[in-house]
Amino acid sequence: MRIVHLANHAQTIGNGTVNMMVDLACMQARMGQEVIVASSGGGFEPLLRRHGITHIPLQQSRQPWRVPSMIAGFNRLIDRFDPDIVHAHMMTGALISRFGSMRRRFALVTTVHHELQKSASLVRSGDRMVAVSDAVAKDLVARGIGAERLSVVRNGAIGAPRLVCRPAPKPLRLKHPNVVCVAGMYRRKGITDLLHAFALLREQSMHDREFIPEPHLYLVGDGPDRGAMETLAAELDLGATVHFTGFVADPRPYLAEADVFALLSLQDPSPLVIAEAREAGCAIVATRIGGIPELLDGGAAGVLVPDGNSAEAAAKLRWLLLDSQARGQLSARARQNLHQLSVERVSNEYLTIYQETLAERASQRPRAMPVGPRRTRARDGAV
Repeated sequence: MRIVHLANHAQTIGNGTVNMMVDLACMQARMGQEVIVASSGGGFEPLLRRHGITHIPLQQSRQPWRVPSMIAGFNRLIDRFDPDIVHAHMMTGALISRFGSMRRRFALVTTVHHELQKSASLVRSGDRMVAVSDAVAKDLVARGIGAERLSVVRNGAIGAPRLVCRPAPKPLRLKHPNVVCVAGMYRRKGITDLLHAFALLREQSMHDREFIPEPHLYLVGDGPDRGAMETLAAELDLGATVHFTGFVADPRPYLAEADVFALLSLQDPSPLVIAEAREAGCAIVATRIGGIPELLDGGAAGVLVPDGNSAEAAAKLRWLLLDSQARGQLSARARQNLHQLSVERVSNEYLTIYQETLAERASQRPRAMPVGPRRTRARDGAV
C-alpha cells in the first residue's frame, strides 16, 4: 500500500500530533508499506530516512494567500506518487487534499487530534475520519459528523520509533520525594492547577513530620505560557522546590526517577505522555477529562481527579508520596495491558481502516469511468 502522510511540519519540538504521525509512518514502513511524509520539514527527517520513508517538502499554512501554491504542490505530489491513501493529520492538509485533486484515485483519511480546535469539524472532508479517543468522537458526533464515517484509534506510544531509535539517554538523579509533569507550557495543560496543588502539598509538608525532606516538583516542557507559570511559582513562594527544565526530547529519564507523575490538564484529547508514564511504571495522578480516563483504563491504571480541583489533587499527591505501598501497587497496575498503548496496535488499526476505506471507494466508483494505469513512483527530489 502506498501511503502519504500530511502534516504541517516534522519538527522535534514535542508536538503530540507530529510525534504520533512520525511513529505511525515509521511503524508502517517497518511493516512493508511504501510511505511518504509531506511537510515543511524538521528534525525528524533523518529518522524518516532511516526507515526508508521519502520526505517531500510541502508548505502547509493557514494563510489564505498560500492556498493556490499549496494545492499546486499537493497535485504535483499526487501525480508523482499516485498514492492509495492520503492521511491528513492537520486541518490544512485535510482541506488541500479534498480540494486539490477533484478526480482523485486515493482515499482520504483524516485524524482529529484536537477536538478543542474550532476547525476540527472540517475533517468531514475525508472519506473516513478518525478520532484519537472516544471523547473526541463524541464531540465530533455532537458537531454533526455522521457516526458511520467515524472511527476511533486511541493514541499509543509504547515502542515509539522516535524514542527507541535514540541512543540510550543518560540516567538522572532527581531530588526525592518528587512529582514530575511532562507537558507543554500551555494553560490547557493545567500547569497552574498543578502549581497550586504543589503549594498546598508543600505547606502541609512543612507542618507534617512525615514529610522528610520537603517535596520537589519537576516541570518538563516549554511553551508560550512558561513565563506566566514561572511568575506564579514565585508568587506562591515555591523557591527552589520547583524545577522548570525546559523542553526535553526524550523524557524517559525523568519518568524513571518520578515518585509520582501528574498531569492535571483542563483539555487533553489523548496525551501520548500517559502511555510513556505507564511504560515507565509511574504512579499517575491525572484529571478525568478528554481521553485521559481511556488511557488509564478508566482509573484502574492511575488516580483520576476532577479538573480544576487543586485541593483534591494535592490530597492524592500527598497520599501517594507518603504511602510507598499504594505507590507500588499503582506502579504495577500502570505496567499492565500495555499492548493496547503500543504504536504497533495503532498501526494495525489504521491499516484496517485504510483497507476498509479503499474497499468502500471501490464499491462506489462508477463502472463507466475507466481507471488509468498507475504511475511509477519517483524516488528522490522535491515536489
